[in-house]
Amino acid sequence: MVGFLRRMLPKRFRKEEVIVPVVRLSGVISSGGGPLRQSLNLAGSSQALEKAFGMKTAPAVAIIVNSPGGSPVQSRMIYNRIRDLAVEKNKKVLVFVEDVAASGGYMIALAGDEIIADATSIVGSIGVVSGGFGFPELLKKIGVERRVYTAGDNKVILDPFKPEKEKDIEYLKSLQLEIHKVFIDMVLERRTGKLSADETVFSGLFWTGSRGLELGLIDGLGDMRQELRKRFGDKVKPMLITAPRSLFGRKAPGISLGGMDGLGAGLASGLAEAAEERALWSRYGL
Repeated sequence: MVGFLRRMLPKRFRKEEVIVPVVRLSGVISSGGGPLRQSLNLAGSSQALEKAFGMKTAPAVAIIVNSPGGSPVQSRMIYNRIRDLAVEKNKKVLVFVEDVAASGGYMIALAGDEIIADATSIVGSIGVVSGGFGFPELLKKIGVERRVYTAGDNKVILDPFKPEKEKDIEYLKSLQLEIHKVFIDMVLERRTGKLSADETVFSGLFWTGSRGLELGLIDGLGDMRQELRKRFGDKVKPMLITAPRSLFGRKAPGISLGGMDGLGAGLASGLAEAAEERALWSRYGL
């Protein structure tokens, strides 16, 4: 109703605001969440992205990225959805990095036509990592015999309760190299003509925003509000677009809490996931 009444006023009496939708993509990137954390994934962000790009009068869509990485699949899915919507709706995409856009977080940031970060933001980490724990002696010590029956010689490859095998490690490395190549190709495509020839760019190292600018990983240093005012005038109004919330305040898609029967197991799993998430952020000093 307010918008209708504003349009009825003579133009000289209107306050001409420029609305720029803002979508915040924050957290560790994972296909699902847990009782102690919510994850960044396509299911949880798609509705907000659709709504933001659907605002016809908006001159651009601003996306805030704050992620230390995670699932390469979810990262690429979010990246692809942003690019598809940008082309379909003919919208310019401005990505603003907060604390960190590293690994999968940087992969998502590549969806921006321009990437802007703070001088102290962390960007980069263009590489692939797999991690876990090994317990080959644990079962013997507690007197437990593990029994696994498989069809297929490699069905229990990298089993954490068995000693590592060199051929299993080599196979995992081959997968990592394939994913790394996909990541590198994305960077080369999106940052054509901007990247430095520095050989460390694809080594998995990460840098401050200032150094990232020198390397061509980002396009500028700045703050979202100041940058939007510079581009669209003092009457620009950033509008945060969020996903619909359920009765309990969680984002409706992409989150599952499970039943009471699995509460103990869920909490134990959640604690482990929370520890892994903390480790990811800590890697960048956060």
